[in-house]
Amino acid sequence: MSQSPRSESKSAGKQIQGPRGTRDLYPAEAARRRWLLERWREVSVRHGFEEVDGPTFEESDLYAVKSGEGILGELFQAFSGKSPDEVEQVKATGRGPFALRPEFTPTLARMYAARAAGLPKPCKWFMAGPFFRAERPQRGRLREFLQWNCDVLGLDIAPEKWHAEDAEGRAEVAESKARTDAEVIACCVAYLESTGLTPADVQVRVGSRTVVDGLLDDMRVPGEKHAEVFTLLDRRAKLGGEAFAEAASGLLDVAAFDARREGLESALKAGGRADAGFDSASLMRLFASLDEMGLLSWCTPDLSIARGLAYYTGTVFEVIADGERAVAGGGRYDNLVELFGGPRTPAVGFAMGDVVLSLLLQDKGLMPSDEELMGLVGQRPQVFVLSNGTDEADAQVRRVVAVLRRGDLGLHVRHSYKATKNIGKLLKEASGWDARFAVIVESPGEASVKNLQTGQQWEGRVAINALAERLAASLGK
Repeated sequence: MSQSPRSESKSAGKQIQGPRGTRDLYPAEAARRRWLLERWREVSVRHGFEEVDGPTFEESDLYAVKSGEGILGELFQAFSGKSPDEVEQVKATGRGPFALRPEFTPTLARMYAARAAGLPKPCKWFMAGPFFRAERPQRGRLREFLQWNCDVLGLDIAPEKWHAEDAEGRAEVAESKARTDAEVIACCVAYLESTGLTPADVQVRVGSRTVVDGLLDDMRVPGEKHAEVFTLLDRRAKLGGEAFAEAASGLLDVAAFDARREGLESALKAGGRADAGFDSASLMRLFASLDEMGLLSWCTPDLSIARGLAYYTGTVFEVIADGERAVAGGGRYDNLVELFGGPRTPAVGFAMGDVVLSLLLQDKGLMPSDEELMGLVGQRPQVFVLSNGTDEADAQVRRVVAVLRRGDLGLHVRHSYKATKNIGKLLKEASGWDARFAVIVESPGEASVKNLQTGQQWEGRVAINALAERLAASLGK
């Protein structure tokens, strides 16, 4: 017996999985993403940041300027294949002309450099969107993820003072940088706090490349080796104690470095000045600003924090939860805008990804349930329309739905796609959607309304042409 064409097509079909390290977002997962994005946006705006965005792919050279080898090794290359020159470039160099964005800071610096003269001083920007890294997927790391970025470009003093050379001017700049760094950390902490996390769950571990540079100089580590030390420090947790000591052999006296580092951290925790043998005042100023903002319980000095990106110049920090990768990280990058052709501009910012954050919130029982998320992002209908079961009323359901959805008072309205005319089953479906009101069409001109939250039915029937206004008023619209 021969198969029908439809059967042949079905049996011959090939099931294709989504790319490894990516996510298919069904309604509940999409609601979780929307909830995170909107919460990020709300906290950013509340802290005075303005929303920006850039392309999801950039010229590959953008990331070669100052991001470091780590990022260059994780780029998803992009080229059309239509241009023979592009194909030859990829064959010759292994790098396409474009790359999907792995981070936002280079784009941000490029954008600021292009219009620096006409932008506010300081300039506070945020964005949240998709990013891509060609790395091995594992817990806390995907190849496509969401990331929230908040940055302050400039300082809260007059621009002509940003690069002062006299002692008084340098002190004013240092105080301004400390305030700005603390302001950025405060925005990050505000979000963590809004999710229900506490200082017992996460700590902002704060370090300084400037201070570690001074420490390495004091330990007579050659200046040209500092970048190598920072790379090792950034990988220390991943390498483990023995592997780190072996990698640092001949480069750094690990025991002496740790002793000096821990002594300075202890002094900072105690609010005093360590006898460091070099200038540690920048971190002292920052912790004084954090104290002023009531954030000390959230923040811990940690000079082992290095951050892997090459463009960091001063303060660096990571939000750490036990047993997880960094929830967020950032720092000061005072030279990056200038590298993209803009004016010398002090800058600081951080990024927070959704993957580790989601794992942490779920582990702590702080992620809303799927049902709660659907309501929080507006996926629960305000009104569910059904018929009283008569043919005359059945014919009016779609018209009533359309009327309620239209105009300035437009409501979130749903109706059943089921064949049943059983009012009890339809009301149960409406309750399952967590609708506020059920509208029961009684005739071409009238309907009954039931409040599904209280179980009370409105007295009398409501004219269809007055229904939207009455419902909107009850919903507070």
